[in-house]
Amino acid sequence: MNGLPWHAEHWTRLQARRQRDALPHALLLCGATGLGKREFARRFVTGLLCSEPIDGDACGHCRSCQLLAAGTHPDVIPLSFGLRKDGVQRSEIVVDQVRELSARLAMSSQFGGWQVAIIDPADAMNPAAANALLKTLEEPSAQTMLVLLADAPWRLPQTIRSRCQRIEFHVPPSADALAWLQAEGVRDAAAALAAAGGNPGLAVAWSREGALERRLEVRKDLAALAAGRGQPTEVVKRWLDNEPAQRLWFAAQASADEIRARTTGNAGPLASAMDVEALGHWHGAVNRTRESLRGPLRGDLLLLELLAQWH
Repeated sequence: MNGLPWHAEHWTRLQARRQRDALPHALLLCGATGLGKREFARRFVTGLLCSEPIDGDACGHCRSCQLLAAGTHPDVIPLSFGLRKDGVQRSEIVVDQVRELSARLAMSSQFGGWQVAIIDPADAMNPAAANALLKTLEEPSAQTMLVLLADAPWRLPQTIRSRCQRIEFHVPPSADALAWLQAEGVRDAAAALAAAGGNPGLAVAWSREGALERRLEVRKDLAALAAGRGQPTEVVKRWLDNEPAQRLWFAAQASADEIRARTTGNAGPLASAMDVEALGHWHGAVNRTRESLRGPLRGDLLLLELLAQWH
């Protein structure tokens, strides 16, 4: 198991710490979705618990590996969104879940080795849950490993972040990402990588789910609205019906391309009547709207207000 090529440096450093018997008690794996931090966590945890690891990687055939593959290893404790009493999945990790986790970690390992808790997404802990985790982070039991995964680590309290060894995954150089995509057999690899903002994992997923067609649709919609054609209400309906957050990502990309064209004295791809300053404000509004879609506000009203500003 070789992992993704842009993981190599992080992997080498972590395994060097393991060889020195200097592993931290808490890791914070963070970075954008699509960069493979969950694959990295899975590789690390399976290798950590394996009875016959090879250069940090799991052997794949020992009892520990078999239990991990079946999802029944007694020394691995996953923590994610739980269910409310009415059976509906929660949108946050709550304090009772963390207290139960801490109680389990206080007990001895059933295999006599490491106990590993995987909190994913850690940035979904509410304030009470994060505070409850602090004691475990401050007073860890021997051979206890907490692995926190976060797409948005800034949502975690500084008190949590400062007590974890942070491993941050960044977008790899475009040449490396493009070579990997081509090796994966991705069609239109360069276009997919551009659509995903250089993120190779997203580029693979999006190329397979029709995102490049959505990206083109968004640009056509914005160009039509800028030319006075089409109705914002129709655009809002289509965007809401199919990956609205992704479409807003593409709208932000399109406005950024429009700004770059203007600053070099060229005509923008959207032919907007807005000046560079107004385009910059609209670009910021797109990103704020994408974030607001997570909240309780009505998506149709958010999008309608945004598109009403576009011309």
